[in-house]
Amino acid sequence: MNNKATNTTCTSQIPGPWTLTEEEIFNKFKTSKGGITYSEFQKRLQTYGPNQLKKHKEESILSIFIDQFKSVIILLLVIAAAFAFWLNEIIDGWAIVVVILINACIGFFTELRAVRSMEALFKMGKVKTRVRRGGTITEVDAEDLVPGDIVIVEGGDIVTADLRIIESSKLQTDESALTGESLPVEKQVASLEAEVVLAERSNMLYKGTSVTRGSGEAVVVTTGLETELGQISSLVEESKEEQTPLEQRLDKLGYRLIFITLLITVFVAISGIVAGKEFYLMVETGIALAVAAIPEGLPIVATIALAKGLKIMAKKNALINRLSSVETLGATGIICTDKTGTLTENKMTVTNIYLPQKEIMVSGSGEIPFSTDGQQLNTENDEDLRLALEIATLCNNAALFEQEDGGTGDPLEIALLDASRKAKIEFKKLSRKYPEVREEAFDADIKMMATWNQLDKSSYRVNVKGAPGPVLKVCTSIMVNGDRQPLDDHHRKNWEQLNEKLASQGLRMIALAVKTENDINGNPYENLAFVGLVALSDPPRPDVKDAIKKCKEAGIRVVMVTGDQMATAQYIAKSLGIQDDDQTTVIHGSDLPNNKKMGDLPLNDEDRILKASIFARISPRQKLDLIELYQKHGQIVAMTGDGVNDAPALKKADIGIAMGQRGTQVAREAADMVLTDDAFSTIVKAIEQGRIIFGNIRRFIYYLMSCNVSEVMVVGLASMLGTTLPILPLQILFLNLVTDVFPALALGVGEGEEGVMRHAPRRPDHPILDYSQWMGIAFYGLIITMSVLGSLFIALDYLHMPPHEAITISFLTLASAQLWHVFNMRSNDSHFIDNTINRNPYIWIALFLCVGLLLMAVYIPEMARVLQIVPPDLNGWITVLVMSLLPFAFGQLRKILIF
Repeated sequence: MNNKATNTTCTSQIPGPWTLTEEEIFNKFKTSKGGITYSEFQKRLQTYGPNQLKKHKEESILSIFIDQFKSVIILLLVIAAAFAFWLNEIIDGWAIVVVILINACIGFFTELRAVRSMEALFKMGKVKTRVRRGGTITEVDAEDLVPGDIVIVEGGDIVTADLRIIESSKLQTDESALTGESLPVEKQVASLEAEVVLAERSNMLYKGTSVTRGSGEAVVVTTGLETELGQISSLVEESKEEQTPLEQRLDKLGYRLIFITLLITVFVAISGIVAGKEFYLMVETGIALAVAAIPEGLPIVATIALAKGLKIMAKKNALINRLSSVETLGATGIICTDKTGTLTENKMTVTNIYLPQKEIMVSGSGEIPFSTDGQQLNTENDEDLRLALEIATLCNNAALFEQEDGGTGDPLEIALLDASRKAKIEFKKLSRKYPEVREEAFDADIKMMATWNQLDKSSYRVNVKGAPGPVLKVCTSIMVNGDRQPLDDHHRKNWEQLNEKLASQGLRMIALAVKTENDINGNPYENLAFVGLVALSDPPRPDVKDAIKKCKEAGIRVVMVTGDQMATAQYIAKSLGIQDDDQTTVIHGSDLPNNKKMGDLPLNDEDRILKASIFARISPRQKLDLIELYQKHGQIVAMTGDGVNDAPALKKADIGIAMGQRGTQVAREAADMVLTDDAFSTIVKAIEQGRIIFGNIRRFIYYLMSCNVSEVMVVGLASMLGTTLPILPLQILFLNLVTDVFPALALGVGEGEEGVMRHAPRRPDHPILDYSQWMGIAFYGLIITMSVLGSLFIALDYLHMPPHEAITISFLTLASAQLWHVFNMRSNDSHFIDNTINRNPYIWIALFLCVGLLLMAVYIPEMARVLQIVPPDLNGWITVLVMSLLPFAFGQLRKILIF
């Protein structure tokens, strides 16, 4: 089979099949209502290839494991281990190797669930389809569809290719996964203008969507990767996953460490050799400096801190697929969110019923959920309201669940039944009282449906519901207190204006009408009596408004990017505070480029897009370009989504956020984070946790670096002064792996500082450690160095200890000073006693553990021998205690003076 088959595009031969008539479709595809012949099918299968999406290779377990070593700091550790083995320092070398493997294992097991969005897309095609070939209807694998095939669809079917409809009987489809449209879409057969956007191509069916109602026949126009779903698949492949800010910052830190390490090592080694010192000794000293400069515990602590954050977020209904994404959340500056189900409850609800003489409010709770003018309304005594609800109940094909909320069928019809149930009007009882004898199904052309329900042996009540405009046109009267009164043009216009006003607020409007007939075969849509309007909405989630307010306080912009209509999007945006006023920029998808990247637009257009808070009727490509535009301007972007159409943008965004309850498998596996409760407020909680995690990471890196700088200074100054080395290479490694790591780990899993959501998000280019923190590292490194060299001097010159015993004193001073130094990690404006460090129980556990390990290293003979430690006497311990407390004292003084 031709490998290029799937790249042969039918769309390129026939642009815009929605613009063609039935006859033109048949001519262009050389087919007919009887379908193509079997021999023609074989030829076209060779030409176009199978109707499947390209299958991508799964990321192997081995590749996931190898990815854990792609870090500059890990590279530094590998080089240090290699030098240790080269110098025959076997213990040092293996100790570093163990560090590398521990870090790799933690990251590997945490990130084992790799993103496999292409496999999820591929599985969507594994269904059967009914086709007519050679005049005979047969069922074939969806993969065997070719352009020109005649496909037969009906309610419940999955659409398996892009199709042009040629016959339609009450056909509706659910295209929410592809276009973002929250309601079923009515389909028809007439040709359309070429400029019609994807969501409004009512004569097309698209691969990956589903038929919710009715039946029809259609011609296959594109298959495989040339379908809209296939093009999205290609977009996902093109969307390269961006390196997260944390990864970028750690790499920058690693490169800095490489430079500093090489500079110090070469300087000390060369200066020592020039001064006449033994070459091997100076090389060994250089290795000791390299070991001292590299924070071996950094990868382990960072990984564990992120994993702890991942666990916390999981408890808060946010599952993280990518470990480093935990921290990225904290830097988020823009949240691009869809509307349905994230900001709203994804549940149509009747909010108001407009009758000729009153407006009735419908609430979701209370014994009497109906009210007018602030007064509760007893539905038993309101004839017009009961008539309206009875029409909504009888002219309905949905069904409510008996024991729980919700039902099956059209969401709008479910909402109408739910409103009736609040008035104690049950469908079963009502249908027994007024049995249905005929139904005129909803017609997309006239936008109405009707049922005949028997009143007595010779008369029937015709119940009609539909779009307000068409219903009002066929009404000649209006029901007022149970009586029919004339409906003149003036009152008709008033109702039309009311409908337009409410629709502009994003409400879905339904009109109700009724009449009595003796003939069951009559036209239902004439001489009707108008009953009233029903307003429905998909209400905002109750917790979203506060969450958006928190976002604003935290300097985070919330931008609505939806496939829904502009009026609906604006209404929800205003009610939630996304749109502050009418001057807020709102952009329709038709106003955005489809063939040109937004980043290539003139500056004025670019600026207008950047300022917009609402985007309606947006295509998958436009979502992708929008994110790229934000990223181009230095923003960290979070993008929410639930449909197939969201997958490319979810992958491209710095943080892709998928819905766990209603989201497609494609969206969930393309995302970095999955919300198990589909709640926007969960995103805000996750961002808060992300900020806490970054603060913790910054704190423990600050701690580790100040400890490691002190080790470099201690070794460097001692070697340049020609004195005894205060600490040996293996002792440095012991500190970096034990007494440094446990306090750092405790800092990494703390609860963090309060008020993290009252600050603006970090800039993407902001380093982990800024200038003031590097100055702090230098200050603490110098103070600790002076304490260690001072203890060495005291041990040698005042206590007259031999060098190997004096080294023990300086080693224990350095270890203890680093332990007490953890208390210097509180913020400058925090209380001396009541602060995040002292309240962290892990700090006290880490200190207790590290003191125990130090005592074991001193008093367990085997450990003491390996580390070349001699147990000190009382004077030695007093020296260690006093000298190690000096950095803590100076650190607290620095916080008081704040320098």
